[in-house]
Amino acid sequence: MRAICWHGTGDVRVDNVPDPKIEDPRDIIIRVTSTAICGSDLHLYDGFMPTMEKGDVIGHEPMGMVVEVGKAVTNLKAGDRVVVPFCLACGDCWFCKQQLYSLCDTSNRNAEIARTTMGQSPAGLLGYSHMLGGYAGGQAEYLRVPYGDVGPIKITSDLPDEKVLFLSDIFPTGYMAAEQAEIEPGDTVAVWGCGPVGQFAIQSAWMFGAGRVIAIDRVPERLNMAQAHGKCEIINFDKQDVYDTLMEMTKGRGPDRCIDAVGAEAHGAGAIDAIYDKIKSSVMMTTDRAHVLREAIMCCRKGGTLSIPGVYIGFPDKIPFGALMNKALTVKTGQTHVQRYHHQLLAKIEAGEIDPSFVITHRLPLEEGPDAYKTFRDKKDNCIKVVLKP
Repeated sequence: MRAICWHGTGDVRVDNVPDPKIEDPRDIIIRVTSTAICGSDLHLYDGFMPTMEKGDVIGHEPMGMVVEVGKAVTNLKAGDRVVVPFCLACGDCWFCKQQLYSLCDTSNRNAEIARTTMGQSPAGLLGYSHMLGGYAGGQAEYLRVPYGDVGPIKITSDLPDEKVLFLSDIFPTGYMAAEQAEIEPGDTVAVWGCGPVGQFAIQSAWMFGAGRVIAIDRVPERLNMAQAHGKCEIINFDKQDVYDTLMEMTKGRGPDRCIDAVGAEAHGAGAIDAIYDKIKSSVMMTTDRAHVLREAIMCCRKGGTLSIPGVYIGFPDKIPFGALMNKALTVKTGQTHVQRYHHQLLAKIEAGEIDPSFVITHRLPLEEGPDAYKTFRDKKDNCIKVVLKP
């Protein structure tokens, strides 16, 4: 089959690779009908995620048709249409029973590698390094889905792929970010990053009763999308000082809830700490540029909440922990427990409360995936979200 494979920093290719096979009775195989490039994939593309190997199949936002099921899978059959979550969960361990699916104790088959870096291992992830399981990803014609009896959600309606595809990751991720922000009715919510996750965090903040939502970015088309679809106020950090502007907008108090939807590869318009990060990352002395995290801590109101759906990889430094502690901020983070949110968010889509396809700017065949990575990374051609059709 054809699949997008990682070959090094800035080098992904469409290769011929072996078709996946059932390896465990709980596996399923799907024919991928739609898959997407995620902002997290850029951490692979840019060489910041360790334990990648040449030839690894990448991608973690797939959906498609079931073509084969393992003997232990009784809830799905060939011909079913499913969306596959990016995190793999066994459904049986203590964490899964608490609905903390991205912390599954079982699914990372390379857990010892992760424990060395993190203390304990999170769940295995599709197409996202050998530290997190070494599983083949979903930017391919076919995909083996471990724990296929737990993760995938069946789509029984005739909704097109583009309306349900993002149940695989970015819609639940934005929703969990807003939930973890502990938004109370009338709160002012600031969202750093207007990429796809940021867009869904904005949408979800309104669902939780926000009184104001302020979006922060510098890419005009992303800010325009946040205004048009998110009905929020905007700050262009190339033109405005974020801290000063937020203080002015909130009469000196700061936003009640702050969401960092940027993560490891943040930019800052000439900020000293951002320049420092860029220099260190350019010589691989760090995997994380943490400008947004620092800025959100400084901007958040006293006693407020900081929610971090943006992915961090290693050991970001110069974090203003004194401000974090003395301002009594609550911090909530984590990879998304996708399976926890599947059904309630599908219900919102089916009821017409949201059409997630609004983020899509590029629809391309799988063979054009490598060029799309570069376009997406460089923010060219008004690119916000790429959907690939194998």
